Amino acid sequence: MKNHKNKIYQTLNELAEKGGTVIFGGTSDKDIPLCELKQAFGLNEKLYNRSFSGLSVTDAVSTYDTFIAPLKPACILLHLGEDDVTTFVADSVVFDGAYRRLIQHIKESVPTCTIEVITHKNRENNPVITALNKHLKYIAESERVEYEDISANRIWNPKETKEVVSFVYSTGFVHPLKRQRSIYDLVKIFFCYN
Repeated sequence: MKNHKNKIYQTLNELAEKGGTVIFGGTSDKDIPLCELKQAFGLNEKLYNRSFSGLSVTDAVSTYDTFIAPLKPACILLHLGEDDVTTFVADSVVFDGAYRRLIQHIKESVPTCTIEVITHKNRENNPVITALNKHLKYIAESERVEYEDISANRIWNPKETKEVVSFVYSTGFVHPLKRQRSIYDLVKIFFCYN
């Protein structure tokens, strides 16, 4: 099944418009209902989900080269690390090094690409996830890429936002919805909808 899914991504990449926003994540991201969220929130951006079950940050460079680089992304929402908790606990230096190598590789591959490092939800206040998120923040700062923190409890209410968007749309204010949304709005929609 995994090889079949990979072939589908390669075929889709040949058809896809270049220069969009790509979600590059692990297990919890692979099933983000991108089409439904695009419809629900009136998103017009070119958006692609290239997330994989069990993807370790140590394997991410080769995965990037095969499945994301062909899209020549304008922005990557980098949400890796959830499948690396064991590695992080055993040796955070290995985790940090692999994450930095991935960011450097992306910068070399597409110098104009905006890279957004996304933290992991931590609604149970797990100290390991708290530490991992701190490392992600330091990595983002040291590599001079963007950082979005979604670790707080319920930072956003998607139902209220959808109702507001529907109201604005129904009253005829369609044009403001066609402007490009901020990256932080996209992060909230994709990673905090549930």
